[in-house]
Amino acid sequence: MSQSDKYRHPIKNARGLGSAKDGVHHFMVQRVTAVALLALCVYVVYLLVSLIGSDYQAARAAVAHPCNATLLVAFLVAMFWHGQLGMQVVIEDYVHTPWLALTSQLVVKFVCALAALASIFAVVRIALGA
Repeated sequence: MSQSDKYRHPIKNARGLGSAKDGVHHFMVQRVTAVALLALCVYVVYLLVSLIGSDYQAARAAVAHPCNATLLVAFLVAMFWHGQLGMQVVIEDYVHTPWLALTSQLVVKFVCALAALASIFAVVRIALGA
């Protein structure tokens, strides 16, 4: 019997309930995306402020620059990933009906993936000049 097992109730050990050893990974990914978003949000705000008063062609040229396009795609990936992780935690904490929780998780993942793909496609299309 390990040190941590002696504090567990025998029924909990028998049923296999307890830590799934996955919470730390979720926590760390959520924190990493948050830190990435801090830096990328500053960049996106700077880019948007620099485009105030610009015409359509100047804005399109700014987004088409490889560095700007890459950072915008990184911002979009981090934003949608972080949003999905946050909604996952909210659903896990507050939705107690199993079928509704599963359906909600699937809908959130699908919507975030679809929105991220559409956003990334738009940036790539601008960057490639289509």
